[in-house]
Amino acid sequence: MLAILHPNTALDSEEYHQTMHYLENLPGVTVRVHEVQGATQRLTEIYLLGDTKPLNKEEIEALPAVERAIRISEDYRILGRHRDDRRQSGFTYNGVEFNQTNLNIFAGLCAVDVPEHVDMMMKALEESGEVCTRMGAYKPRTNPYSFQGHGKGCLPWVFEKAGKHGIKVIAMEITHESHIEEIDTCLEKLGRPTGVMLQVGTRNTQNFELLKAIGRQSTYPVLLKRGFGITLNESLNAAEYLASEGNANVIFCLRGMKTEAGQPHRNMVDFAHVPAVKRLTRMPVCVDPSHSVGTREQSPDGILDVMHATAQGVIAGANMVLVDFHPKPEKALVDGPQALLMHELPAYLEDIRLCHDTWKKRQAIYQRLKDEAPE
Repeated sequence: MLAILHPNTALDSEEYHQTMHYLENLPGVTVRVHEVQGATQRLTEIYLLGDTKPLNKEEIEALPAVERAIRISEDYRILGRHRDDRRQSGFTYNGVEFNQTNLNIFAGLCAVDVPEHVDMMMKALEESGEVCTRMGAYKPRTNPYSFQGHGKGCLPWVFEKAGKHGIKVIAMEITHESHIEEIDTCLEKLGRPTGVMLQVGTRNTQNFELLKAIGRQSTYPVLLKRGFGITLNESLNAAEYLASEGNANVIFCLRGMKTEAGQPHRNMVDFAHVPAVKRLTRMPVCVDPSHSVGTREQSPDGILDVMHATAQGVIAGANMVLVDFHPKPEKALVDGPQALLMHELPAYLEDIRLCHDTWKKRQAIYQRLKDEAPE
């Protein structure tokens, strides 16, 4: 069961203490408190875990600090959607809003290489009015001899250039708990010129100790990529690991499934799951067309496959796009052959906005159908 307190309930108030005293003394029940900071108010959610079936919902709602109570299912207790659940979906971080209705584009370098390329990428984004990017500093690779990323050594100049060009959020994959401290220390030393969204790559989707460590910090939101060889349910439960440790500011990323059936693409594009994830959970949903398609192949209509895949995800309601660009792909240290080119950025952004507008118009069609349905 979930007890949602009245907005902005003070944790030192008498109402809060009375409510917690009652809940903490329920037999066979453990209590877990989550703070949710929205754009205009703070919400406190109290999860009651254990033998909650005998609990009377009305009695819980009668407690002085409780606004309402919700019975929740076993799956995705924190991030999932539940009956009579009116909780907000999404969050705001560093002035950027992430939810299940808007759209943010994270175009950038799969792997940070040289300062010149980082500056060129961020300058192009600034000129296009974008405030988010992707920049890989830590790169897990299949081959132990492949470039593993510059690591913490590149963080100072990446963050400084982000601040210079007004970039507010950088999606940056981490592969070890120590990377959180490295990022945080560097941002603090520089006066926090930008923000970071910690990215969990597909190889680490079931690295449960890493998920727990990321979940225990609440400073940075998380982008969790679907595991490329596991079920959707298993990947969504990985996101729940993050939330169960305290950090529910999670975006779920679809990046394709590893199977020979996906050829000629690098992975089987799984963007039909965008609406499914939004139905099952309250998480914003991201698509990664670059790692799904993996090439710059072009169809006879003159549109690259990666652009077609992006359109599929956005028209289906995706809330974030993670895509590879590079000023000089031939010099890229990781995934250069799949990177889009700088002169393609304006057209790509225009295409995405067109698709997002189409999704809104599709929504309106079916809302009208619902409103006009006979009773």
